[in-house]
Order: sequence, then C-alpha cells, then structure tokens
Amino acid sequence: MAEVFSQFKLLFDWRSAVDVAVVAVVLYQLLMLIRGTRAVQLLKGLIILLVISSLADYLDLSTISWLLRQVWQMLFVALPVVFQPELRRALEQLGRGKFFARHPRKLGSEALARVIKELVRCTQVLSKNRIGALIVIERRTGVQDYIETGIQIDGVISSEFLVNIFIPNTPLHDGAVIIRGDRVAAAGCFLPLSENPNIQKELGTRHRAALGLTEVSDSIAIVVSEETGAISVAVEGSLTRFLDDKSLEDLLARELQVESPASSILASWRW
Repeated sequence: MAEVFSQFKLLFDWRSAVDVAVVAVVLYQLLMLIRGTRAVQLLKGLIILLVISSLADYLDLSTISWLLRQVWQMLFVALPVVFQPELRRALEQLGRGKFFARHPRKLGSEALARVIKELVRCTQVLSKNRIGALIVIERRTGVQDYIETGIQIDGVISSEFLVNIFIPNTPLHDGAVIIRGDRVAAAGCFLPLSENPNIQKELGTRHRAALGLTEVSDSIAIVVSEETGAISVAVEGSLTRFLDDKSLEDLLARELQVESPASSILASWRW
C-alpha cells in the first residue's frame, strides 16, 4: 500500500502541476499580448512553415527540407528584429505590473449596434460642419503599434465625445481616433500613408492615411473631408466615397458582423 501511495505521489507531484500551470498562464498572456498587433499573422506564418518542414522531413523530400532549413536559420536571426515591438511591450508591461491584466472580450450585437449608431451620428455632424476627421475601427488584426503613437484615452464612445475631439484647434484634432471594441482607445494617432500611385490626386493626407492602414491591417477607416464634407470608408485598401447616413450604417453593419456564440468559440480556437 505504501508503494502504491508513493507511486501515486510521484505521478501527481504538486510541483509539476504548478510548473505546468505557470507555463500555461505565461504562454496565454504572451498570446494575448501579440493579439493586438500584426505579429499574429507572423506567428501563423511560422506555424505553417513548421508544419511544412515536418511534412517534408516525414516524406523525405530532401530538396524542400534543405531549403526550409536555410529559411529557419535566417528566421532565427530575423525574429528578434521582427518581433522587437512586441518584445519591448512585454517587458514594459512586466515592469508596470500589467502583464497579467485581464483582456477585453468581443462586443455583443447590442453594444455593436450602439457603436455604429454613435459613429453615424458623429460623421453626420462633422460632415454638415465640414470638420475633417479620421476614425479607425480595429478588427481582428490589432493596431496597438499605432495606438501608442497617440494619446491613450480609453473612453466610452459617443457622438458628442468624438465630435469634440475633432473640433479645429483642439489638442487632439490632428490625427486619427482609434476605436477598440466599444471604447475610444486613443486619439491623435499617426497612421502609415499609402504608397499606391493610383490614388486620386484630390484625396488628401487623411484619405491616404486611411488607405495606408487598411492596406496593412483589416481595420475600417472612416474619413470626413474637411474641404467637401464628403464621408468615405476605407476597407482593405479600397475607398468607398460619398456615403450618406443610411449607406454608411449599412456598410459598417456588414463589415462589423456579429458572430453567434458557436462561431465565436470556433473563431477563438482558430486564432
């Protein structure tokens, strides 16, 4: 009996359980940390390369295996450079004691409908008064790098609040507002300009910044022209111009689709 108890104790050593739990928590926090950046796509690419390498070794494809080994050698040198922003952010959050902070959940249908309603009301006011504006809505690909270029706010979305941000000669009117979930994450943010040579000449910096960000992420960018008051929306590097309130609301509702609980669980597993 004593021998059986000792074997049971070896199998279920509490130190091993603590060890596994700590590693699981740290890995989870690291995944949540890069979830707000473009590093997610890079990580997916690394996983695909790893799968292909394993298949090539298993099927004894010597040429492909040799090529992939050279790629992995280059990646080991390039990874610290590629993931430099995420590594810096992880160390900063660890120093601030925020590494184990809770992470926000996805919006429900009611909250998303309220956000869309407030955005439509805001753009209509800005358009009528010909006040220039650039509003970015974060989706699956995080834009944390660009959030950190502005003034972090974390405020509740309302049309009055957004209009007030873009009033000329106020401290935050110059730059983009970035929305994450149902919160205004930051204002006065700098976005990358599109280098597409086919952009119409009459489009200004706001439109080029909206296109530039949507070319490198799946975010949605709403632009209000200061000269004409025209409302435009950039999605995946394509610009839809001269939208009214109804067409803008329909476009946002279509692009910001609410997932059912089952599909949300599947999306989490896919991520």
